Amino acid sequence: MSTNIKRFILKLIAFIPFAFIIYVALVCVWGDFAPGFAMKNLSYRLGGFGHLHSRLSEVKKVKDVDILVLGSSHAYREIDPRIFKKAGYTMFNLGSSAQTPIQTKVLLNRYLDQLNPKIVIYEVFPKTFSIDGVESALDVISNDVNDIHSLSMCAKTMHIKVFNTLLYGFYRDFTGRNKSFVEKKRVGRDTYISGGYLEKDVQTFKHKHYDKKAWDFQEKQFDDFRENINLLKSKEVKLYLVNSPIAPAYYRSYTNNHLFDKRMKQVGEYYDFNKILKLDDSLYFYDADHLNQNGVDIFDEKLLSIMRK
Repeated sequence: MSTNIKRFILKLIAFIPFAFIIYVALVCVWGDFAPGFAMKNLSYRLGGFGHLHSRLSEVKKVKDVDILVLGSSHAYREIDPRIFKKAGYTMFNLGSSAQTPIQTKVLLNRYLDQLNPKIVIYEVFPKTFSIDGVESALDVISNDVNDIHSLSMCAKTMHIKVFNTLLYGFYRDFTGRNKSFVEKKRVGRDTYISGGYLEKDVQTFKHKHYDKKAWDFQEKQFDDFRENINLLKSKEVKLYLVNSPIAPAYYRSYTNNHLFDKRMKQVGEYYDFNKILKLDDSLYFYDADHLNQNGVDIFDEKLLSIMRK
């Protein structure tokens, strides 16, 4: 190797830290001043959809609950702490929108020891094992203080939008830009309920036809799921894996639900409420994915009856 080439390589190596500093500065400026339509690869959602900011602000003040709930929007919209409180349980719902096992792992690492639950209800939805986790990663980065677990989540999603949003998130945390932010308890039709729950004004859904399809599972999600399960088992908590109801016609449109059930049963005590309950699409759901409050009441009472046994 010639002397000139060696000099070039050394200069290039020396330039990398400087280039990274410039890149970080540009991301911070872009995040502060760029218009929304230009934010293709940066999406900081402080107080975004789903009241995650309220949930993560509240959880920092909570310790030693009977029940911890994990999972997607099915968790925080369908497992109501008020119903369980009437049965004598304290609960915190740590669900988040489109939460995949990658994000569940981050939240467990941050809050499991503090919450110290006796029981964990882990809501498992096949879709969250079939997506990359980018949407949920952006949500968690934007609404919690970031740390080493955020870096791990970024490395697993391997997406430029997550990387840029995390850089901007660290900048917001460092400068204290979010300290004065308070999320409204009511946004649109949603009302935040203490304990991590989000209640939607009762509305109904219509029967629809869905074409046949199959869940396209991502093995990296199952890898993190197994790590989450092992962590929970090491804490000797009582664990329930719960597949909450979706609109029956929507559920039946997926041809490989049985494969998901099989994998869940291999891990722990698993209940598919799409088979346990028969809820009408047009009465107990507000969309194909989510129960309305009338459906929530039925679902939670049934879940409680199973737990009592």
